[in-house]
Amino acid sequence: MTVYRKHANWFWGSMTFIGIVGTLYFGWQLHMLRDLNQQIRTGQVIKEGAEPYLQKFTAAYDQGQHGDYKHAVQTYGQALELAPPAAELPHIHFNIGNNLFLSGLVRTINEDGTFQDEARYAFTQAKISYEQALRLQPDDKAAKFNLALLHSVMARGMQAASKDQSHMELSNLPIGLP
Repeated sequence: MTVYRKHANWFWGSMTFIGIVGTLYFGWQLHMLRDLNQQIRTGQVIKEGAEPYLQKFTAAYDQGQHGDYKHAVQTYGQALELAPPAAELPHIHFNIGNNLFLSGLVRTINEDGTFQDEARYAFTQAKISYEQALRLQPDDKAAKFNLALLHSVMARGMQAASKDQSHMELSNLPIGLP
């Protein structure tokens, strides 16, 4: 019976030690995640000790916050190329859509009230990004709302600008009469 108790005590002591070490490890990870989330909330760009896609994500977020929508979209695209975890993909597509949407909103409109070609292109790309985010996470209420908002904006000013024939260049016609 004493051999059995020794083995049982050794087993339960080992299990207790492994449990304490595991708890300390997960506590440390939780602490690191809280620090990382705080850095993201305060707008700091993550530089050291983070995964590369997370560095790109925070850099893109910062660019978008400062109105540099074009570079933000490019940086989010680079974050996608770094193969982020599947759970992050809808967030990246959502943020790409947001930056494209804002980029389209800051574009000027034509004299007849229609959007310029750059704004039309940005809105179309934003729509694709929101739809991709919804394919990856169908219950995302923010993506659904932004897509609906985008549709309402697009419905008002997306008709193609009329092309005036008097401004057409006819470069292949010979100059003068023969």
